[in-house]
Amino acid sequence: MNRALPSSRGWVAVVALLGFALIAAPSANARENAADRSEIALAKLPAEARDVLLLIRAGGPFPYERDGVTFGNRERLLPAQRRGYYHEYTVTTPGAKNRGARRIICGGSRRTPDVCYYTDDHYASFRRIRE
Repeated sequence: MNRALPSSRGWVAVVALLGFALIAAPSANARENAADRSEIALAKLPAEARDVLLLIRAGGPFPYERDGVTFGNRERLLPAQRRGYYHEYTVTTPGAKNRGARRIICGGSRRTPDVCYYTDDHYASFRRIRE
């Protein structure tokens, strides 16, 4: 049996492809953790965020002047929608001297939104609120 072995270039290509496949494909645990982070149950939200959701459904009044303004989704982390679809609301942070980093972003009708998202890191990430 005289089989030809792949050239060294061939081996390098095989190893590179395997390495890329291992790096590019997230593990099952990583995918599950990402899914866990992409949603948050209403009951798991901070009390201040639940209060904001009640205010949204009541139509206000809101404590911050910027509450209810159009959220532009410049980060493009939320699903693409027409301009004016998303609105942002401040979730107070106990002890903060300013508006803090927490927000709720809702899409659709102002009083009966189609969907709402929570961020506690000033738009770096969002979790869909599951009611």
